[in-house]
Amino acid sequence: MALRHAVLAALLDGEYSGYQLAKAFDIGVANFWHALPQQLYAELAKLEKDGLVAGRQVVQETRPNKRLFRVTDAGLAELEEFAAAVSKPSFIRDDLLVKVQAVDHIGIAPVIEQVEERATAAEARIELFGTLLRQMRGAADEEEFLLRGERIGPYLTCMRGLAFERDTRDWCLRISAVLQERRTVHEKR
Repeated sequence: MALRHAVLAALLDGEYSGYQLAKAFDIGVANFWHALPQQLYAELAKLEKDGLVAGRQVVQETRPNKRLFRVTDAGLAELEEFAAAVSKPSFIRDDLLVKVQAVDHIGIAPVIEQVEERATAAEARIELFGTLLRQMRGAADEEEFLLRGERIGPYLTCMRGLAFERDTRDWCLRISAVLQERRTVHEKR
């Protein structure tokens, strides 16, 4: 997947400025695609040049002018073509896993600390995703929303993000406990 597809998908909900897109990415897309704000701005320029998004200038009296972007019919066609293509399986690439892999040779204490930090970060994202999911579905319960909600794509990706963060938290807590127990056993020898 290219960044262009993630940006096009994020713009499906309406017009966004580059700043608003970056915020929307942080909230709704970052669980499956990471991009820095400057990457998003550059991608918006490419998409506009390619005719996949249209931008318009908005004059603001008390602030600098801004540009708002929306997906064009060509952009929607690009997303449809992307959706029809076969997706490749994803792979985990995580520097923390390299550290855990090498823990027997590099020392337990710094790895425990980093695993616990990751668990804390995952817990915060669990709270964020829970809040987002509740906001998206409003008064409807989840099953009702999934059957009758107007736009469920963002909801479904947030569900995946929530599951990922829960699994990450649980794994990190387990690894921390294992490493702490091993440290205690080795210190007693």
